[in-house]
Amino acid sequence: MEPQGPQGTITVERALGLPALRKGLPEVVAGGGLLDRPVRWVHAGESPHIATLLKGGELLLTTGLGLGSRPAEQRGFVRGLAERGIAALVVELGARFATLPAAVVDTARAYGLPLVQLHREVPFVAVTEEIHTELVNEHYALLRRVDEVHRRCTEVLLGGGGAPEVLRLFAEFTGNPVFLGTPEGRLLYAAGPAGPPGAAGPLQVWDGLRGASLAGALTTDLPGGSGPGPCAVRTRLTVLPVNAPLAPVHRIAAERTAGLLAVVLLQARQEEELAARGRGDFLCDLAEGRVDPAEAPAQARVLGFRPGSGPLLPMVMRPATGEVPVDSWAALTSAVQEELTAVGVPVLLGVRLPEGRIPLLVGLREEAERSPVAGRVAGALRAGAERVGVRRPVVVAGAATAWTAAGAGLRHAAEAATAAQGLPDRPWHDVRRLDVDVLLWRLRAQGDLAAFVDRVLGPLLTHDEASRPPLLPTLESYLAHAGRKAETARDLHLNRQTLYDRLARISRLLGTDLEDPQVVLSVGLALRARRHVG
Repeated sequence: MEPQGPQGTITVERALGLPALRKGLPEVVAGGGLLDRPVRWVHAGESPHIATLLKGGELLLTTGLGLGSRPAEQRGFVRGLAERGIAALVVELGARFATLPAAVVDTARAYGLPLVQLHREVPFVAVTEEIHTELVNEHYALLRRVDEVHRRCTEVLLGGGGAPEVLRLFAEFTGNPVFLGTPEGRLLYAAGPAGPPGAAGPLQVWDGLRGASLAGALTTDLPGGSGPGPCAVRTRLTVLPVNAPLAPVHRIAAERTAGLLAVVLLQARQEEELAARGRGDFLCDLAEGRVDPAEAPAQARVLGFRPGSGPLLPMVMRPATGEVPVDSWAALTSAVQEELTAVGVPVLLGVRLPEGRIPLLVGLREEAERSPVAGRVAGALRAGAERVGVRRPVVVAGAATAWTAAGAGLRHAAEAATAAQGLPDRPWHDVRRLDVDVLLWRLRAQGDLAAFVDRVLGPLLTHDEASRPPLLPTLESYLAHAGRKAETARDLHLNRQTLYDRLARISRLLGTDLEDPQVVLSVGLALRARRHVG
């Protein structure tokens, strides 16, 4: 592949390899290590003061008539070009010089200016046309790349994605981490390209900077805020060149991506939901072991979570599947966060749309606070859900833990929240009481579990499909009260004789003795398993 500079340019080396210049037998006599300089334009001229006409980045073609005859004039000519920042000086030998003067060569070397002499005459107009054609082609190639990333971002949005998906796609395009934040510096969302195991994630990059600016960073403002003026800045897109340098194509693409993001954010005022999804991604990465526990506290601080030195309480809220439309998560997130402000404990709350859940970490002062704090947080979560019409979500609290086991705690709580969806409603579920349900939920896809339920409860289920009153509620209440018949009768509002008759019918249908502890264990497991295979 030919050497190539940033998108939209060609390098000096590539220009020298094009047919028009190659016919002149070019010889590099200075600046041979600088041929990767980008050529912005081509100019031909013989004026002694031609440097004043240039803007920088040009490939200057000359026969040397403007160089002057004295070494001082020649040094001044070359110095002026170098200070102007041209890409290279190309001198055609023959009309003015048989060989380049030492003053010209030495000055070019001293100032780091690529200097090329042509041993054969070439038509400068042909060189100019050929290089300009290459530049135009490169520019069109740049625009095609920008159009491609814009098209893919648009497809993501039309397919139901949002700002996080666009930011992740843009991060892959640039090969660098990208960030969306407020002008005041509050991070809303961070995304990074896929990297090798152990590579720093975007939150680590952001935390490592600690407010310092990085040379070459690309920043694009998203207009549309609520401040004065129609173009008030509400959010800011930043790309940090920590993996690879940024090219002009990235700046153009950033501007077009910023336009898409501005429309998305304006449409639904999604900044807070976006920040919640960013926190949700962090909590998911922590749960899946993609965040080093030693790095987790620093990354959590970037997201605004400073829990102190006490233990952490992993919790998860999960609405019923499909109960929250995609466009309602912003309202749910806002309502829940408003309710949590009254709880008075540090909370890192995230949103995970793919799984339809809200994970969070709560900071405790001591482990003894676990139950009362879990109750208050669960109450706030359910109150926020109630405000937007989400009824009886499942809330699960994990065991109090340190950062080293917080990921495992979140993962266990998330599994338990899914497994608890078929259980009777409770203000919150203690994960330690759900271990059997989690185990059965994990086995749900295996045919053996359904076969076990059918084997143990089949005759009773068949009876209840055809006959009234159903007997399954009686069995469930009997086992829930640990076989205490008086309490079971009160719970079902039955007289004791009616209860005894129903229990006897259940025993005959199942062919078992409900007084046998092993039978009770099997029936109890089958009842719990039925929630996961039904």
